[in-house]
Amino acid sequence: MTTNAELHQRYQAILPSYVKPLYAEPISIERGQGSYVWDVEGNRYLDFFGGVLTTMVGHNNPAVTAAIQEQATKVLHTSTLYLCEPMIELAEQIAAISGIPDARVFFTTSGSEANDTAILLATSYRKSNEVLAMRNSYHGRSFTAQAITSHSSWSSTALSGLSVNFVHGAYRLRSPFRHMDDDEFTEACTDDLRQVIDMMTTGEAACLIAEPIQGVGGFATPPDGFFGSMHKVLANRGILFVTDEVQTGWGRTGEHFWGYQAHGIVPDMLTFAKGVGNGITLAGIVARAEIMDTITALSFSTFGGNPLSTAAGLATLKYVQDNDLQGNARRMGKKLADALQPVADRTPWIVELRGRGLMQAIEIVEPGTIQPDAARAGELLEGCKRRGLLAGKGGLYGNALRITPMLDVTEAEIDEGVAAIVETIEEIDREV
Repeated sequence: MTTNAELHQRYQAILPSYVKPLYAEPISIERGQGSYVWDVEGNRYLDFFGGVLTTMVGHNNPAVTAAIQEQATKVLHTSTLYLCEPMIELAEQIAAISGIPDARVFFTTSGSEANDTAILLATSYRKSNEVLAMRNSYHGRSFTAQAITSHSSWSSTALSGLSVNFVHGAYRLRSPFRHMDDDEFTEACTDDLRQVIDMMTTGEAACLIAEPIQGVGGFATPPDGFFGSMHKVLANRGILFVTDEVQTGWGRTGEHFWGYQAHGIVPDMLTFAKGVGNGITLAGIVARAEIMDTITALSFSTFGGNPLSTAAGLATLKYVQDNDLQGNARRMGKKLADALQPVADRTPWIVELRGRGLMQAIEIVEPGTIQPDAARAGELLEGCKRRGLLAGKGGLYGNALRITPMLDVTEAEIDEGVAAIVETIEEIDREV
C-alpha cells in the first residue's frame, strides 16, 4: 500500500519548492463521499475545505458524477471552434442569473485566467492600463492576476505592464479605520478611493476589481453596501467594477447567490470558478456585450467550456437550485457561526470570527493584541486534522483558520466539525 509519507517524498522530489502541501504530515485523498474523504491509508476526514472551496455539493455527488459519466461516453473535447450544446446552455443559464444586462459569457479553465480576461477586457474597453484593486486581495497566480494581488505571502512578482493602485477595503481589523462603525468605515474607505483616483491615476482608470469577501485574505468581510458606495465614485468617472466571485459565487454566502448582491449594485463584469463544476476544471467571466465585444482580434479557448466541464457545471447548478443549497448555506452558516461565537468570545487569542454563510474564519493573535500568531493557527489546523476535520488556512499572516463546509452540509456534520474545532481550542488553552 502506498503511504502518505512515501507520496510526500515523491511530491517534494518532483514538484517546485514553492508548491507546498497543507499539513506537517500531508495526506493524499484517495476517495470521497459527500462531506467525507479517505486518504490512501484509510483514514476518514470530515472535509470542511473542499479543495479550497472547489467541491461545492459534496464528493461523488450522484447527479454530477452521472452527468460527467454520460458526457464522457460521447465526446470529451471540442473547443469553442465548434458548437457545444452544454457550453451554450450553461452560458445561457449563468447569464440569466448573473444580474448583468445583455450579458455575454466566456469560459476559461481557472479563476486566474478569468480574472486575467477581465483585466484584458477592462483595459481594452477603457483604453487604459490603470487598474484599482483592494488591499489584502488575491486574484490568482497568472502574471496579470499577480499584479492585482495585494497579499505579500502570495505575491510572486511586482513586475507588470499595468499601473495598479490598492485602496483600503474589507480587512477591517488591520485598517486605520477599524474603530469606526459600519457607515463611517464605508465612508472612510470611499474617501480613500476618491483620493487614490485623484492623486495616483490620470482619472481614467480601467476598473476596480474586488472580492465581495476576500478568500485567501481570511474571509475579510466588508459591511453591506460597502461596494455600493464605492460604485458611485467609479460610475461617476466611467470606471468599471469587476466582482471576483471565484469563492463567493453560487450561493455560498447564504444570503445571496452572488456576493456582490449584498451591496445594492450590478457589476460591469463578474468572474467565477472554484465550485461551479464541483471539482471539474471550470471558470469564466460574465460581462455586458459592449465590454465583452471590445476584443476584435481572433480568439478562442482550447479547454474553456469543454463538453465535460460544462456538463458538470450544468449538473452542479441544477443541484444547487433544485435543493435550495443557498438556503442551506444560510441556515447551516448561522448554525456554524452561532456555535463558534461563544468559544471565540472567551478565547483571548481569537481576535475575530468573521464571514458569511458557509465562509467562516477564525483569526488568531497574541492574547490582548492584534499581533498575528501564525504558529498557534498552525496548531489549531493540525489539531483539527488529528480529530478528523480538514479545514484551511489563510489571512495576510497565515493566522486565520478557514472553515468552508459543502453547501449541502447537514446539521450533524456541522455539530461534528464544531466539536473538533472547540476541542482543539480547549486543548491549546490547556497547554497555554
